Amino acid sequence: MAMRIYLSKDLREASRLCADDNRKTLAEQGVLMINLMGSPGSGKTTLLEHTMRKLSGLYRIAVIEGDLYTAKDAERLSPWCKQVTQINTEGGCHLEAGSIGYLLKEEALLDSELVVIENVGNLICPAEFDLGEDIRVTQLSVTEGDDKPAKYPLVFKDADCVLITKLDLLPYCNFNLERVIQELQIINQELVIIPVSVYNGEGFDTWINWLVKQIEAKKKSVLS
Repeated sequence: MAMRIYLSKDLREASRLCADDNRKTLAEQGVLMINLMGSPGSGKTTLLEHTMRKLSGLYRIAVIEGDLYTAKDAERLSPWCKQVTQINTEGGCHLEAGSIGYLLKEEALLDSELVVIENVGNLICPAEFDLGEDIRVTQLSVTEGDDKPAKYPLVFKDADCVLITKLDLLPYCNFNLERVIQELQIINQELVIIPVSVYNGEGFDTWINWLVKQIEAKKKSVLS
């Protein structure tokens, strides 16, 4: 019986090719895709709820919801999106480019102007896998502590934007905001850093305005 051994290098290369295909497909259609990463409890779904409410009347938005087992987050987002597609990894710690590519072809996500991937809650595995996204956004909540950039630098180094969330809880947490911002800027000098609270609204318009600029730029890239 013939047997083939797949080395990790082969698997990484296959994943990279899938990501490149996804990026090309999105570019042809002018669809912006965001990979949203962060720890469990950092507020990813809550941020998306408020973001979708703000933008759902302006843009066609689809969400790919990554979770271990349930569809609870997808159910929360469905009233505000054109389409929500659930991926249950059944214990897997990240989403993969091949699965995203399949959904782009089969689930009519390309009818949207914005596709948001809410990745599995984790600061390690998702950072290592390119899904073909245009933009990586990493969330860090003040309730997690201010040591996370130093402990998990990759997820911040490869990000385009970091949202420091739950800012309304800052007075009650041992979190040095100024020091974290300085550490993030050292890790990635090009990083857009937006402290935000969806409950008191601080920084939220800054996030929305930045996101709208990314959507419009992607749409114009097809016309040019």
